[in-house]
Amino acid sequence: MKAYAIVDLDINDPDGYSKYPPLVLPLIRKHGGKITHRISDFETMEGDWCPKRMLVIEFPGKSAAKAFLSDPDYQPIKEIRKKSATSLIAVGSSEM
Repeated sequence: MKAYAIVDLDINDPDGYSKYPPLVLPLIRKHGGKITHRISDFETMEGDWCPKRMLVIEFPGKSAAKAFLSDPDYQPIKEIRKKSATSLIAVGSSEM
């Protein structure tokens, strides 16, 4: 069953963050993942959630998504994201 990592990003250092995508994309692919959506220009319609930029990353299953996030090769790359952006990440399985 496919799984999705939903990433909510607020980039506070664009120059620093620019180093992240070219490093992380090969690791996403290594775990069978692909970015299916990059979404921005949000307008909050209800509630107080106000995302800045969201990514939807599709993986073959939840275990692949979790393996990506815990991959030792990802840990130093993750630090680039953490220093240059505030982010929230959730992983869920598709029910359709």
